[in-house]
Amino acid sequence: MDLSVVIVNYGTFELTKNTVNSILDYSYPFDVEIIIVDNASKDDSLSKLRKYFDGRVKFIASEHNNGFAAGNNQALRIVDSKYVLLLNSDTIVWKNTLENIYHYMENNSDVGACGCQVLLEDNTLDKACKRSFPNVKNSFFRLFHIPTNSVADDYNLDDLDDDGVYEIDCLTGAFIFTRKKVLDDIGLLDETFFMYGEDIDFCYRIKQAGWKIIYYGKDKITHLKGASSKKQRPKLIYEFYRAMYVYYKKHLSCESNIFTNLFVYFGIFILCILKLFLNIFKKKN
Repeated sequence: MDLSVVIVNYGTFELTKNTVNSILDYSYPFDVEIIIVDNASKDDSLSKLRKYFDGRVKFIASEHNNGFAAGNNQALRIVDSKYVLLLNSDTIVWKNTLENIYHYMENNSDVGACGCQVLLEDNTLDKACKRSFPNVKNSFFRLFHIPTNSVADDYNLDDLDDDGVYEIDCLTGAFIFTRKKVLDDIGLLDETFFMYGEDIDFCYRIKQAGWKIIYYGKDKITHLKGASSKKQRPKLIYEFYRAMYVYYKKHLSCESNIFTNLFVYFGIFILCILKLFLNIFKKKN
C-alpha cells in the first residue's frame, strides 16, 4: 500500500462521510486505503458509516474513547503503507491535494512530514497549519496580541506567504502527511495528550529526529472548524489547557528555572479558569 488515510470519528456521521467522499471522489496514480477509527461513539454513526461505505473503507471500533491521539494510534499500529495521512473528520480534501503532496514527498526524501494550506469555511486561513513551536516568549506575544517583526517570535508565521512552500516547525493535526519510516523512527502519537497538543508534540519529535517539516501552500483542504464564538464543552476547554501544561512540562520546563516554570503553570491555570468562566455566557451551538 502506498498511502493510508487515518480518520478518527466520534459521533460525526455527516462530517466523516463528507471527508471520506472528498477523497473517494478522485482517482490516484497510487494505492490509497482509508481507515476510520470510531472512538466509542455514543450514537449510531459507526453503523451508518459501515453501511454507507459498504466495504470501501476499513474500520476499527474502539471500546473506549481514550482520546484523539489514542484513536489515531490504533490505526497507526497496523498500517504498513509507505505514507500515512492523519486527517480530521471535519475536513474536505481538494482535488489534486493528495496527489501533489505525495509526489512532493517522493521527490524530497529528507522531508518527514508535510502539510497543506488549510482554509476555514469563510475561506480564511486556519493559522494552525503553519506555526512555530510554542515557547514562553512567542506565547506571550500571541496571548496579548503584541506585534513582532521577528520570525522567531511569530507563532503563526503571519509574514510568510500562504501560497508558498517552505520549512516550518509545526503543522495542524487536521492534516499531517508523514512517512511510515518516521513513525518507525520516533514512535506514535503521545497518548498523554487526550485532545489538542499531540500534533505539536509529534512535529517536535519529527524535527528532533532530523527530519524536515514542510508547509506546502500550493494545495488545500477546507477545515470545518467550530466557531470560537459558540459555547464549548468544558471538557474540551480543560483538555486544551492541559495540553499546554503537558507540552511545556515535557519539552520546555527543563530549559527554564523553577520561577519561570511556576509562572507558566500558574498562567495556564488562570487562563483555563477564565476561559471556562467566559464560556458560560456564550451561545449554544
